[in-house]
Amino acid sequence: MATKKHPALFLGTGAAVTALLLSGCAANEIGQGTSDLKGTLDGAGSSAQASAQDVWMSKFQGANASVTINYDPTGSGAGREQFIGGGVDFAGSDSALSEDELAGEFAACAPGSLAINLPVYVSPLVLVYNVDGVDNLRLDPASIANIFSGTITRWNDPALVALNPDAGLPDEPISAVHRSDDSGTTKNFADYLHQNVPEIWPNEPEDAFPYDGEGAQGNSGVVSAVANGNSTIGYADASKAGDLAVAALQVGDEFVDYSAEAAAAIIDASPLVERENPNDLVVDVDRTSTAAGVYPLVLVSYLIACEEYPEADQAELITGYLGYVASAEGQAAAAAGAGSAPLSEEFSTRVQDAIATIR
Repeated sequence: MATKKHPALFLGTGAAVTALLLSGCAANEIGQGTSDLKGTLDGAGSSAQASAQDVWMSKFQGANASVTINYDPTGSGAGREQFIGGGVDFAGSDSALSEDELAGEFAACAPGSLAINLPVYVSPLVLVYNVDGVDNLRLDPASIANIFSGTITRWNDPALVALNPDAGLPDEPISAVHRSDDSGTTKNFADYLHQNVPEIWPNEPEDAFPYDGEGAQGNSGVVSAVANGNSTIGYADASKAGDLAVAALQVGDEFVDYSAEAAAAIIDASPLVERENPNDLVVDVDRTSTAAGVYPLVLVSYLIACEEYPEADQAELITGYLGYVASAEGQAAAAAGAGSAPLSEEFSTRVQDAIATIR
């Protein structure tokens, strides 16, 4: 994982963002740094991005005393709806908008403007669990799909025992916790299962969880339900796992633990989806990869922004903030503060080039 560093000088589009060494600055605390940027940006959406957004807002506001950034982690679906309806300037979403959706009307944007997806946050998704006496749990895609679809209902199911012969799995019912809200985290999780075991998980990946079971709001809600329950398991962004035990996943013939480095490796090994707009960047994650050093159960989370904003000052502010988020400094700060996987230098440059076209 990248070591924590304070950002050096970062040039946003049309404005220099002078970095300031900060320590423990609150996300909405007024900074002391001076720059030409001023104004307020409102964003909402992905709860997986919440910890990273706290870091990014703190650093950016610290370097720009006249800037206020607000971010409400309402969930990806709600954030996209707010952006489309004009309630926020940008959205965070763990599920990219489709080309059909991007061709619609966006009240936050200048008349006739389209929007773009910008992949800026990459993080492992993990299976957190709380089972008495079980400290090490190994799972493959088939067992995960069967647990969350309700086919495997007890911890001592023969399929689980075969994967964990020495774990002492108890004869207890499994309580599988999923996201109750429409969530890009669910879509990424479902995509992993659908790509690997479509015969068990035939559902096309969607933001809504397709099966019955115990639901909880947001990543934090899932983690809380797992922590406070008995014989529980759930999926969540790794940054929210806390002290809960995390299962190792089968990749090829090995069982691997998650890491930021392994999450970043799978992104660099995956292509971009072909889109009509070259600045609309969507990653086609290869979740079936068995290459050494990759962790295929990852979340790729996007910032969704207008191609054109109604006011020039607003465009300058959004390009300044999003440019910092995608920069090496911003990515390193999120890695240190939120456990995310920093974008590679090449990929970061590609995202920043797209941001620079916002007007």
